[in-house]
Amino acid sequence: MKFIPVNTPLLNGNELKYLTECITTGWISSEGPFIKEFETKFSAYIGQKYGVAVSNGSAALDIAVKALGIGTGDEVIMPTFTIISPAQSVVTAGAIPVLVDCSLTDWNMNVTEIEGKITAKTKAIIVVHVYGLPVDIEPILSLAKKYNLKIIEDAAEVHGQTYNGQKCGCFGDVSIFSFYPNKHITTGEGGIILTNNQAIAERCQKLRNLCFEPEGPRFVHYELGWNYRMTNLQAALGLAQLEQIDSFLSKKRQLGEFYQKELSFLKDEGFLLPEKSSAQAENIYWVFGLVAPSEKEKEGLIDCLNQNKIATRPFFWCMHEQPIFKQMGFFEKESFPNAEKLARRGFYLPSGLGLENDDLERVVSVIKQYKGK
Repeated sequence: MKFIPVNTPLLNGNELKYLTECITTGWISSEGPFIKEFETKFSAYIGQKYGVAVSNGSAALDIAVKALGIGTGDEVIMPTFTIISPAQSVVTAGAIPVLVDCSLTDWNMNVTEIEGKITAKTKAIIVVHVYGLPVDIEPILSLAKKYNLKIIEDAAEVHGQTYNGQKCGCFGDVSIFSFYPNKHITTGEGGIILTNNQAIAERCQKLRNLCFEPEGPRFVHYELGWNYRMTNLQAALGLAQLEQIDSFLSKKRQLGEFYQKELSFLKDEGFLLPEKSSAQAENIYWVFGLVAPSEKEKEGLIDCLNQNKIATRPFFWCMHEQPIFKQMGFFEKESFPNAEKLARRGFYLPSGLGLENDDLERVVSVIKQYKGK
């Protein structure tokens, strides 16, 4: 029986051609020409002036937080339902994450809760687009203007998604993307920082490269940064992937529509399926998630899929329930019921671009058999 992974990337364009060029020319490090080309073309695709390619999405968040001057004692509002990376970047900068719950419809942060969390210490809001639909960002931009706050837009999961016709990733003072293999386009590992602000872009470029000074002795440093550079090999892969992004997005939506049609019966049994659209966008289906009516039902279905060699992945675990943050004294007695429900009952099905139609049909068939359909 063939194993069906949660994700398989699709590498059927110019990936091999560009990687071969890197090897034959010897440009494999962070100094090669594909890096600038990838930065320029990806930032133009999203609609930002400047792109700074880095080693991964978490590195992009570290740099974004420091580039905006967020530090000790500052508060940063963010969702509790997300991967740990945004909170980790805030905490390691010495700042304080302030959490909001999510919606049970689009699974994104509940925008109506944000203003009540703003204090004199609030420095920024991290907007994380989760799983396929964009955050309703216009009200957040209004709050940022009203209270003079910075916006970090984490668009790692929504390559090519739009909000009212504009690309996600063009709204933040700083926006970040990840190019991990499960994303719509991949560089293996990798990320990028986007901004329209030249000074911020130059600051990010410096921070990703150990804060080398532009002038003076090379190995004399006046502040600390990171070695978070992207390699020419990664950028070559990313460029080939970017050339195919429209077809990738089309395939993702076809995948989502197939699951929606074939698994709609689950709604009658208390499951939540992804919303097909919001007022601002059609779902891009980075992953196809299911939220079971109970933890027991979730585990039973996952066990059945695993027995049939079909992989699944649990939803994110809430930030306010992360043991490491509890140990550090954060989020004492805080509760966010919507996020807790998603974290406990949610998981996603194989959703990668490399899936074949037979794979999708087998996933659906196993679920139907399990449910007696």
